[in-house]
Amino acid sequence: MKDDRLYLIHISECVERIESYIGGKDKRQFLDSSLIQDAIIRNLQVLSESTQRLSDAAKESMSEVDWFKIAGFRNVLFHDYLGIDIERVWNILEKDLPALKKAVQKMLDAR
Repeated sequence: MKDDRLYLIHISECVERIESYIGGKDKRQFLDSSLIQDAIIRNLQVLSESTQRLSDAAKESMSEVDWFKIAGFRNVLFHDYLGIDIERVWNILEKDLPALKKAVQKMLDAR
């Protein structure tokens, strides 16, 4: 089993990439760009897979993160990719990603 720190760094890097792709863009620009959507969805796939590899102890220490929802969204990204709701992705970027970033950074700083 790999160290949680490795997965936390990996998650953090994915968040940074996503932020760089969406930086300065509004919802309309996101919805109009399949290139940005594809880049973000790919990083959400990688990020969500890394969250599945975190230990239970790491997840418990970040109780503010809804790991169950991330796992469910991961399944959509990997198995129901034709059913991805791009509006839902935007909402995740606005509402959920900042909280995940904060929790992961807090964990990295504590290690």
